[in-house]
Order: sequence, then C-alpha cells, then structure tokens
Amino acid sequence: MSDKLEKINKNLSKNLPAKKTITKDDLEIKDDYEFSRKTYKDLIRTGTLSLDVLAELARESEHPRAFEVLSRSIKDIADTTEKLMALQKNKKDLTGEARKREVTNNNLFVGSTTDLQRLLMKAADDEKSVIIDDEGNN
Repeated sequence: MSDKLEKINKNLSKNLPAKKTITKDDLEIKDDYEFSRKTYKDLIRTGTLSLDVLAELARESEHPRAFEVLSRSIKDIADTTEKLMALQKNKKDLTGEARKREVTNNNLFVGSTTDLQRLLMKAADDEKSVIIDDEGNN
C-alpha cells in the first residue's frame, strides 16, 4: 500500500511547485541587501541635503574649487543612485528571483473513467511504468 502512495506522490510532485527552504545564506543575503540599501539611501538623502549648502557656498564665494566640489558631489550622488539600482539587480541574481517566474501548467482531464484508464495504460506502455490498481474494488 505504501508503495502505491509513493508512486502517487511522485506523480503528483511533478506538477506541484517545489518547496522553498530558507537557508543561512538566504538570510545573510537578505540582511546584507537591506543594510546596503539603507546605507545607499542615507548617503543619497544626505548628499541631496548638502547640495543646497554647497550651491550657496559656491555662489557666495565664486571660487572655482567650490564649484568643483559641488559638481563632484552631484556626480557622487548620481553614482550612488546607480549603485542602489545595481544592488537590486544583484539581489535578484543572488536569490534567483529572476528565475522564479516559471510557468506552471495545470492539466485537467475531461472524459470518462474508461478514457482515463486507456490514457494511463498508454502512458504506462510508453514509459514502462506500473499502473496503480485499485486492488480489484470495482
């Protein structure tokens, strides 16, 4: 009897989605991602707030070095924003989220039990597998 149940479970598992187990590596990736994301966002926020002060300083001093620092800060903020987007892509690559978008096909048999039995017998002949019998109960 247990052999039959194993065969049924094996056949059913072909169409069921695989169970996802969370590993220590998955947790570390998630923690590192959240920490990096928060750090990048804080850097962008701080840089954006400091731009007003740097722009005011450059206008008042009219010194070339002040304008150089301002332009460098703008570039650094843009680079950090780009790194934030790259972080998102890297996380998807590490966790395999891009591959999770698989298509699941669900099959529905419409027909009589005789048709189903014929289909199963044909599949058994093709795959040389054993048909699960109902132990002679009709």
